[in-house]
Amino acid sequence: MAQQVSVNEFVLELVDGKPQLVGGKCRSCGNHTFPISAGCPKCAGTEIDKAILGNNGTLWAWTVQGFPPKSPPYLGNNNPSEFKPFGVGYVELPEVIVEARLTESEPAKLKEGMPMALTLEPLFKDEDGNQVVTFAFEPTN
Repeated sequence: MAQQVSVNEFVLELVDGKPQLVGGKCRSCGNHTFPISAGCPKCAGTEIDKAILGNNGTLWAWTVQGFPPKSPPYLGNNNPSEFKPFGVGYVELPEVIVEARLTESEPAKLKEGMPMALTLEPLFKDEDGNQVVTFAFEPTN
């Protein structure tokens, strides 16, 4: 039976069909990173634990991806005739600022400081018919 699957379980886990971003937390200083890394950029500590990040944040800055990105490293439908522009932005979560897709691609509908919520964005279907998804943030007001 086809289902939703994460494009990369290293950064995105699906729990009961809901997205969870996976980051890291330094044991020495408490600094968070996304994605998880082997070392802490703040204190150079090397004891990093997996940390599930918050699902709600605030939009800092954004732009619109108006042409198909190169593949690899980006996955999805890169056929120029089927490409749909998408928003890209920096969202401040309680733990860390992440760069992410946005569900809104109309710049006039995006504002600095607007509340955002984590959601899933379909990318493509894999060879087993599963819907491969990535994470995105959507405006909540």
